[in-house]
Amino acid sequence: MQFGIRQRAAIAILAAAMSATSVAPVLAAGGSSDRPSAPAKRANPDFENAKAAIANKQYANAIGWLQRVIAAEPGNPEAYNLMGYATRKSGNPAGSLQYYQQALSLDPKHLGAHEYIGEAYLMLDQPQRAEEHLARLDQLCTFGCKEHRELKAAIANYKKGIKPQASN
Repeated sequence: MQFGIRQRAAIAILAAAMSATSVAPVLAAGGSSDRPSAPAKRANPDFENAKAAIANKQYANAIGWLQRVIAAEPGNPEAYNLMGYATRKSGNPAGSLQYYQQALSLDPKHLGAHEYIGEAYLMLDQPQRAEEHLARLDQLCTFGCKEHRELKAAIANYKKGIKPQASN
């Protein structure tokens, strides 16, 4: 059976289309079908327990859980941020600074760490340091963000004589 140029072109296009549709699901899945995908990383139960303790204002318990998280995940900026938060809310704003600074060294754009370290500086009567973190949030939050608004409000309250409290 002999095919003309148009017929051969149509067969080539059809073959290419069939090949593309059989490969598309594999490409969409991000790999080949002969290789299993990596299992999803499970949440650290210690981290989940720490967040639950913070939500219930059980800061001392949260600190214990977060120590375990930091030991297991020393590169986790959110663990350091929450450790700073729990430490500050437990009444130790000076002790919280090291954790916020570690969070910011791991992630200089961590919005929560900038807000919380600013609040710690207000508790320590260092409003100029809080203003530095507000300025950084102003740069990071192009269209505004909750962290910027909350630190700005905390600074305004501080100027009215209302300092952030250890535990809400």
